Amino acid sequence: MAGRTKKNSAFPANVTCAAIMDSVADGVFTVDLNWRITAFNRAAGEITGIAPEQAIGRTCREVFHSSICDGSCAMKASLEQDAPVSNKSIFIIREDGTRVPISISAAPLKDESGRVIGGVETFRDLSALQLMRKELEGLYTLEDIRTRSGALIRMLDILPQIAESEAATLLLGESGTGKELFARAIHTLSPRKKGPFVAVNCGALPEQLLESELFGYKAGAFTDARKDKPGRFRLADGGTLFLDEIGDMPLPLQVKLLRALQERVIEPLGAVAPEPVNVRVVAATNRDLARLVEEGGFRQDLYYRLNVVQLKLPRLRDRPEDIPLLTEHFVHKRRCLTGKPIEGVSEDVMQLLMRHPFPGNVRELENIVEYAFILCPSGFIQLEHLPESLHPAQAAPRAKSGAQTMEDMRLSAVREALARNKGRKIAACRELGISRDTLRRILKKNDAK
Repeated sequence: MAGRTKKNSAFPANVTCAAIMDSVADGVFTVDLNWRITAFNRAAGEITGIAPEQAIGRTCREVFHSSICDGSCAMKASLEQDAPVSNKSIFIIREDGTRVPISISAAPLKDESGRVIGGVETFRDLSALQLMRKELEGLYTLEDIRTRSGALIRMLDILPQIAESEAATLLLGESGTGKELFARAIHTLSPRKKGPFVAVNCGALPEQLLESELFGYKAGAFTDARKDKPGRFRLADGGTLFLDEIGDMPLPLQVKLLRALQERVIEPLGAVAPEPVNVRVVAATNRDLARLVEEGGFRQDLYYRLNVVQLKLPRLRDRPEDIPLLTEHFVHKRRCLTGKPIEGVSEDVMQLLMRHPFPGNVRELENIVEYAFILCPSGFIQLEHLPESLHPAQAAPRAKSGAQTMEDMRLSAVREALARNKGRKIAACRELGISRDTLRRILKKNDAK
């Protein structure tokens, strides 16, 4: 029709197939019939850590080193069956040794005549999803314990054998060294891994409440006991009970714990007869239990019952070679959880971290990275993104005062943002990426101290 422009649904002539592939968020690659990569998009390079120009021409096995390369290749199955394979979860191994969980889909690649000329595969990085699942479920394995320390590596080498046994295990180490992470790894590696993992902090509750938490109570045991309440031993039946801060357990309760370990029975408050339980106990403390035994603060018989296997976790300052490794791990973790495009830490920040004594150990390092993610918008974390108490001019007094909690760091971040924005709360919230309610809660907690 005159005066009307013909609608053109084709792509502009200057838009190439490579440009289209690079605009896709998932990894995409194609192979010929000899399994050599013929196309490799930008997302594929970011996930694998291999630039597209380095991947093209190599076999897919050389690039991916995946968990299915040795027999159950999705691409091969797709070509043999002349049908697509969808959403298969596997992992690949990057050149730096990092295992990356991915979901893949494959299909035959055909020419205009319908002849198969190769295959196409798309894949998606599941690292963030897997991380969030671990955060929610608390399921950790040896792969979650990152170290280059010889002492810790030797400990990890024997952890599967320890987990396989039913022996009571005692974890010793300063606060923040990862005792609960080790306890969870022992559970996940053990025959009890399908059972529950139940943790209780023995130092956080008064004696009467701790007894009912551990052993439970029967209806009528006391005024408000209207119905039976199972204790942590019962909740952990068939699994693992983690007793943190065992050195703070009151002496009267130590007697009941000893009986539970020796006879595998518990007696809830108000019960008329003991009840059998099937629980593996892992205990932890940052105190010197041997000295407590000598001073009469801890029962000797319970100490020997718990101390069948002893693992002493090293302080972070005694394994400085792990600081860069752990920093990179925590940056990756926060990046997955927040989506912020932060690549790592600057050289100045790493030098400062290497000099820092870390009285709060690994937990303190993780808190520092989490704080820096609040202030750093993108790129590399700089000195100004660190907690104020870590700045070079104040680093020396900081070492004497001990580790800051995450709560302290959040409060410092809020105060600094308010100061930069001349007290304007909405502007501070926008800078920090938090809601006004969150800012109000942080400030209210400080006022309550």
